Amino acid sequence: MWRSLWRSIDRFSPQYFKYVVNELRGIKVVDRSNREMVIDLMQSIVETVTYGDRHDPLIFEYFMEYQVMAEFVRVLRIGKNSRIEATLLQYLSIMIQNIDSEQATYYCFSNDYINNIIAHPYKFDGGDLAPYYISFLRAVSSKINRDTLCLLVKVDGDNVISFPLYSEALKFARHGEKMIQTAVRALSLNVYNVSDDMVFQFLTSPPLSNYFSDLVQSLKEQCIRLDTIVHANNEKSPQGRIKELQLDADKVVDDLYYLKDIISVGELQLSRCVMENLLKLLVLPALLSLLQLEEKSDSSFSAVTSLYIVSRLLQVVGGRSLINFVAGVILYPYLASSKEDAAQGNNCNGTSGSDSFSRYISKLEAVVYADFDSEGTKNINGENSLGCLVGCESCDSPSAKRNGILGYVFSDNPTLLLSSLYLLLILAENEDCDDFLSRMIKSIVLPQEKIVDVLLKVLANPQVTVLTFQQTGWFLEKWLRCQGMKLGNDSSMLFNTSYEQSRERLQKEFDGPWFDYIPDTLRNEWESCKKDLEEPVNRKDPLFTLELHINQQKDDSCAATSSVSWQKMVDAVKV
Repeated sequence: MWRSLWRSIDRFSPQYFKYVVNELRGIKVVDRSNREMVIDLMQSIVETVTYGDRHDPLIFEYFMEYQVMAEFVRVLRIGKNSRIEATLLQYLSIMIQNIDSEQATYYCFSNDYINNIIAHPYKFDGGDLAPYYISFLRAVSSKINRDTLCLLVKVDGDNVISFPLYSEALKFARHGEKMIQTAVRALSLNVYNVSDDMVFQFLTSPPLSNYFSDLVQSLKEQCIRLDTIVHANNEKSPQGRIKELQLDADKVVDDLYYLKDIISVGELQLSRCVMENLLKLLVLPALLSLLQLEEKSDSSFSAVTSLYIVSRLLQVVGGRSLINFVAGVILYPYLASSKEDAAQGNNCNGTSGSDSFSRYISKLEAVVYADFDSEGTKNINGENSLGCLVGCESCDSPSAKRNGILGYVFSDNPTLLLSSLYLLLILAENEDCDDFLSRMIKSIVLPQEKIVDVLLKVLANPQVTVLTFQQTGWFLEKWLRCQGMKLGNDSSMLFNTSYEQSRERLQKEFDGPWFDYIPDTLRNEWESCKKDLEEPVNRKDPLFTLELHINQQKDDSCAATSSVSWQKMVDAVKV
């Protein structure tokens, strides 16, 4: 026992530490015969340094005196073996994560030790080295601050010319393993939160700025996949497609939250770079497709998917600039129509609709980018992500004005009706939405009585699915409360028709095989239905719109089974 205790104490002594370091310094070649010994020596050094950082400052004095970090770099170069590389990266990650003193961190980051380890020519193909490498990079990023960041970048004059920690990590941004992708994103956020203006200028300039466009382009590809699932005409059941849809939608939401985290850093150059790519590559294509301002292409979204994308983006990313931009583009056909009517009434020749639209977009640009302009100016010069709208020739056409968002609100398709109405509710109830735009939505785009009648007609339609019925009921409750309205005579008749149909549906179930379970089902479903009905607009997942579209499609595989009869009874209770 005493011998074991002596070894434990001796192992963390400065004398033993010097002995181990000298052993490592004596190794000139790493091969199969001494590989395990080298690994043991590195492990012992890291454990002792971690202990010494908290309990014995003399150990770290020796660590610096003997330039152990340089020895690690040397072993990495002569090792030429993935096992040595993986082990060293693992031990260094542990050491960096556990050292607390600023002196220790500063020394480890100095003299290009970390950059040399990062830049080492690893062979990642077909092995398990990548997770160790990314874990090491993430550990380093967790320790950087404004004082140590300068040790990891290379500067020429007033310009950053190299940042290996960040640039090498981005090479794994689209790695197949989710854990590695998550680590890269955590690392990037660590970097953004401690960077200064010089570093941000480097990060938001090509080629590193391509990371943001690649990120949004990947997000767009995922949205196209969602659209494909929604409109797939295959043998998979609706429930199977909905499950697949939910999994893919979770990935989209994860990416949106990451974009929100980047913008939330609050750095002007970074936020503007992200927003420009987001508007150019995702938001504008969705809006232009939605409002029929561009030709249909393979990369376009269907209307229901466009509505989902924009609604989810406003929910997750949000912000005054994005909210007002989306509202402004959606409202343009009606603003342009009002101006054109006024001009004709005054016999004013005026300029062309294209010029009017160009001026309108210029003003909208100023609103979007004002928050990202360090000087607070109102004019945006040069070519930017919104410029493509100016050259859109069909934007002021009669068809665009006739359709617009109202083309979906008053559609015979309940899915398009609810999807478009949900987007407008998000805009109308959002505190960041400009007062003028909000009033436009409530007074012009959403005629109060017509909206109520449209919703009641859906409820009175015996052919709609239970899910559509439930969601329409949610919209009706929210709309009546939002507008402070009561049902008129005609509306009351539609509501009573819907009520009678629901009552008759439930009454039929008393003659069905599950009639004795109706009271228990009513008690079980009551709280759930009440909770769904009271769900606020900003917390409601717009994925229901895509699920509605899938549920509208007939499922011929459903035979008259006991489970189908049970579900029919439950649905009758719900509605």
